[in-house]
Amino acid sequence: MSAIIARFDWLGINICRLEKIAVMRLIRGLYSCPPNLFQQGSIATIGNFDGVHLGHQAIIKRLTDKAKALSVPSVVIVFEPHPQEFFRPEAAPARLFKLTDKLLALKDLGVDYVLCLRFNQELAELSAEDFIRRVLVETLHVKHLFIGDDFKFGYKRKGDFALLQQEAKFPVEANQTVTQSIDGESARISSSLVRQAIVDNDFEHAEKLLGRPYRFRGRVAHGDKQGRTIGVPTANIALKRVKSPLQGVYAVKVFGIKDKAINGVANVGIKPTLNARKERLEVHLLDFDGDVYGKQLTIEPVAKIRDEQKFSGKDELIEQINRDIEKARLILTD
Repeated sequence: MSAIIARFDWLGINICRLEKIAVMRLIRGLYSCPPNLFQQGSIATIGNFDGVHLGHQAIIKRLTDKAKALSVPSVVIVFEPHPQEFFRPEAAPARLFKLTDKLLALKDLGVDYVLCLRFNQELAELSAEDFIRRVLVETLHVKHLFIGDDFKFGYKRKGDFALLQQEAKFPVEANQTVTQSIDGESARISSSLVRQAIVDNDFEHAEKLLGRPYRFRGRVAHGDKQGRTIGVPTANIALKRVKSPLQGVYAVKVFGIKDKAINGVANVGIKPTLNARKERLEVHLLDFDGDVYGKQLTIEPVAKIRDEQKFSGKDELIEQINRDIEKARLILTD
């Protein structure tokens, strides 16, 4: 990523950046956007895009096709944190993707720019009309907007599809719904459906909704090294999200160390027996002995083995971990 090229303070954002991710650029904050960047216009969409599932991919395809047809850049507008995480973090949905995963997925789909707006009190109090004027008109010079017909925005969520059609000086088009047959009935593909599939330990269904296996990335950091004290060393990876859709012990595949996947056992939670507090992911790599600190790993959960639980002591914990390892071997060699 490139260095910071601009620093401003917009609606409480202290540092705004224009960063480069391969051929896609990330704009952190409205005033990080160079004044004439979108002078010729843009095609835009707004959303959370958690997981970048097949429904999202259909939206992005229409976005990029329209941008190419009009010879202007495509822009995806996202909010960080998610508005629900800002207003009610305890009730916010689990995140499928952290921001980096989302950006990489959007880059792979050919998006030119992502405008990431920090969601805070000032943005929450911005009127819908001012959002249209400041973001869509004055900064992005939008020529065509794709948006969900149930999208709400602006102070007290007073902005909606009808207001955009009324106030905007450009065409506003509703995103087309992408459906999948579930138990003989058609259901709209959504991030909620993906989360539920993961909670239900149905990773095959999650893959069908996403169009690819559910995977997430993280860098291995130094932890408390408690795993080594019980003979099961683990790679410690920060989840970097308010809530994870994964909870418990899983058989996983790990990418990023060798040319092929390495099998492993991962625990997502707070390790109650060892009195940990912060939720994190720790993965024990099967039949591997090497230094992975600092490496960027990609984790693919294959099957859930059990829920996280508190044991009477380390001996009982070690016995259970050994059973988990054996079960993971059976799952991953089938």
